[in-house]
Amino acid sequence: MGNIGWVQLLIVLVIVLLLFGGKRLRNLGGDLGSAIKGFKKAMDSDSDANKDAPPNKLEQQNQQQDKSSETKQDTTKEHDTVNKQ
Repeated sequence: MGNIGWVQLLIVLVIVLLLFGGKRLRNLGGDLGSAIKGFKKAMDSDSDANKDAPPNKLEQQNQQQDKSSETKQDTTKEHDTVNKQ
């Protein structure tokens, strides 16, 4: 009863096509595809930048991230303490 068959998928597809129209769905698909490509490109360039960076630069970035996460945790603890009182 919880399984979705091809008939149900076809009905949903027809309803979506009637609501949005073919041209809008085509544009939406193109926009979604370009967004995914951009995301993948950004992820690849970010990992390439980290590979090319000297080890000292990476260590500094990690230390800065650790400090910022510690600050966030301290702020949260202070906020929780104030709320309990």
